[in-house]
Amino acid sequence: MLKFMERIARLMAIFGGIVLTVLVILTCLSILGRSLNSIGHSEMLTGLSQGLADLLLATGVGPINGDFELVEAGVAFSIFAFLPVCQLYSGHATVDVFTSFMSDRVNKILITFWEVVLSAVILLITARLYEGMMSKLGNGETTFLLQFPIWWAYALSFVGAVVASIVAIYCAIARVLELITGRKYLPLSEGAVH
Repeated sequence: MLKFMERIARLMAIFGGIVLTVLVILTCLSILGRSLNSIGHSEMLTGLSQGLADLLLATGVGPINGDFELVEAGVAFSIFAFLPVCQLYSGHATVDVFTSFMSDRVNKILITFWEVVLSAVILLITARLYEGMMSKLGNGETTFLLQFPIWWAYALSFVGAVVASIVAIYCAIARVLELITGRKYLPLSEGAVH
């Protein structure tokens, strides 16, 4: 079961990474276009060569229309896409100022407790995301510039949230079993300890 969880968590993380990479490229191209458009309208370039300025502007160079709408939807998906791998490998930030003085048994109990709580929170977020998606689907709301249905972004995020929920349930059960049996069911923690 662990192998399956690792596969789906890593697959979602790869999709999230691809989307983030595309968003970075999109943002860079939009900034470059906006900058070139500003240069084409600048007094410096028009003073040097009006023909060159007109040629630059005739290419249609400018910011990518609706880039912020795409970034908003893509980042939301990426957050949910990275959540399963973070959950599986205990990559969430922890602050152990007080727990470092406690026994291993108490720490295991606390880790199990918070794993169960976090899993419940992820399930709640997934359920509310579904409700939001259905609401946006029902009212036909679209983005301002690109006019794509907002529920599409919700649906993509919902896919990541469902995978995160599956992984979270597995992790919660595994932590409880680890506490009861003393056996390891999860990979070694790679948490971001602060």
